[in-house]
This record gives sequence, C-alpha cells and structure tokens, in this order.
Amino acid sequence: MACRSTLSSFLTLFLFLLLASAPYLVSSARCNKDDKKALLAIKAAFNNAYHFASWTNDTGCCDWYDVDCDPKTGRVTGLSLFQDDFPGTIPDAVGDLPYLENLVFHHLPNLVGSIPPALTKLKNLKYLDISWTNVSGPVPAFLSEITSLTQLDLSFNRLSGSIPASLGDLANLSSIDISRNHLTGPLPPALFQRSSQQGPYLRLSHNNLTGEIPPAFGKLGFDQIDLSRNQFTGDASVLFGRSKPAQQIDLSRNQFAFDLTNVEFPEGLDSVDLNHNRIYGSIPNQITKLANLQFFNVSYNRLCGEIPVGGNMGRFDEYCYLHNKCLCGTPLPPCK
Repeated sequence: MACRSTLSSFLTLFLFLLLASAPYLVSSARCNKDDKKALLAIKAAFNNAYHFASWTNDTGCCDWYDVDCDPKTGRVTGLSLFQDDFPGTIPDAVGDLPYLENLVFHHLPNLVGSIPPALTKLKNLKYLDISWTNVSGPVPAFLSEITSLTQLDLSFNRLSGSIPASLGDLANLSSIDISRNHLTGPLPPALFQRSSQQGPYLRLSHNNLTGEIPPAFGKLGFDQIDLSRNQFTGDASVLFGRSKPAQQIDLSRNQFAFDLTNVEFPEGLDSVDLNHNRIYGSIPNQITKLANLQFFNVSYNRLCGEIPVGGNMGRFDEYCYLHNKCLCGTPLPPCK
C-alpha cells in the first residue's frame, strides 16, 4: 500500500512537471509562423549563406543558430548575426519580427548599404548593435521612432553626416556608441535630456565632430564619456564635478581650452585622459583624493605648477605630463 502511494505521488509529480514545462518544450520545437517566414526572408536576402545552415523549413526556428525566443510564447526576441563574411545589406524583413528586443549585426565586414527605415517597425527593440561592418550613410533620424530603445551601438562603421538631434527624444536611451565613423558637425544639446535613465554612456571617439560642449551636458551625470580624437573646442569643464558619477572621461586629442585649476574631479573617477588639448592652469590637489584613479594623462597641454603628490599619483610616469608649459615636480624635474 505504501509502495502504491509512493508510485502515485511520483506519477502526479511527473505529470505536473511535464505540464509546467510544456510551453517551454513547445517553444523550443517551433516558433511563430510569421516569425519563421521573416527569418527565412532574411536568410534569402543573404543568398542562403552557409552561416544560416541551421535555418531550415523542417526545424523550429527557436532552435536556429543566432535566434532567441521567448520560452513561453515562442516569439522571436533576439537576432544576433556576428563574425562572418557573407555579403549583403540589412534586409527589410528584419522589421517583420515585431517582438524583437535585441538586434545585432557585429563584425560583418561585407555588410554594406544604409540602415533601413524598416527598423522603425520594431516597437519592442531595446538593444540595437550594428558594429564593425561597412554600413554607410547617415545615422538615421528615424531611430527616434524606436521609443523602447535603451542601447545604441553603431561603432566601427562608415557612417557619415551629423548626429541627429532626434536621438534626444528617446526617453529610455542610456547608452550611445557611434565611435570610429566619419561623423561631422556639433553635439546635439538634446542628447539624453529627456532620458529617464541614470548615468548615461556616450562614446563618440575617432570622428570629425566639431564645436563646443553644449551647456546642457553640465546637467547630466555621465558614467562614461569618450569624445577623444575629434575637433571639439572650448570649455569642457562642465563635464566634471565632485558629485557626478563619472568613472571614465576621455577628452584627448581635441582642441579643448579651459582652466583646469579649479576643476573638481568626480570622486569615483578611475580614468581621465586630457592629452593633446590646449588646457591651461594647474592640476588641482583634489586629484590625490581619488581612491579609484587608475589612469591619468594631461600631456601635450599648457599646464603649469607643481604636480600634486599623494594618493595614486605615484603610479603615473613622466609620459603622463610631458610637453606642457611649465609643469614640475615628481616625476618631472623639481620645481625651481
């Protein structure tokens, strides 16, 4: 009697687990027919390249390489195409995956053409990564229509033109990386001004951007900001502040000109690179209080005075200070 009771309990538990896992088993075996149709159209647009060998009519698309599905609904939520050399352009069929949250085209050197307007159909898209490709044309203003977008990575491409001011309309956007392109023009003051996210990331290095830092940026608390290797001018001190959350600030190789003497560095700063600018004044003693500071470079500027001693300053060699107007003290020659 006890054995029969134990067996009955085991069968009941097994049946419960089977029923509970049924949606997951079903979704792994197949996916929505419209999603499958869109994915096969994407495969066809890339001339059925070997990269898509697992994308076959007789298998469920939730099991296909580079495809992620919601385990309960079976709808496609992720498409990540990366590290291959198949040629083509971003297919319009990508816009026919309405539940897509993550879209990645990464390290595809033969991916060319422009970013298609069809992406605006992706009303659930949070993460868009088109990087390390040969995609060209402008950064589209229509990206502002993807209101769910939180992270935008368009780095290492051949994009040109200006940064559209409409990106400032994205209330959920927390990260922009358009570094290593051919961008020109000024920084739109509206960037991140409507964002509800804390500590935005902005990476725009290795472009041909010009102009001054918008005063509105002084109200933002960037976690990371990299404006290096552009042609920015003027006063960048608005990016600093003792209470700001910045961990990394890279303004190197621009034409910034401002007095560093009374600048207050964010207390959590771990990296600051100001080399190759026109920054003048002296290095504030407050720099010695930054417990997390790992990298510091002010070479090729117009700074004067004694280099502060203490804290983490002893880890930085002479190359971090060379080619200034009259800096002195360790690790440079003594002050006279």
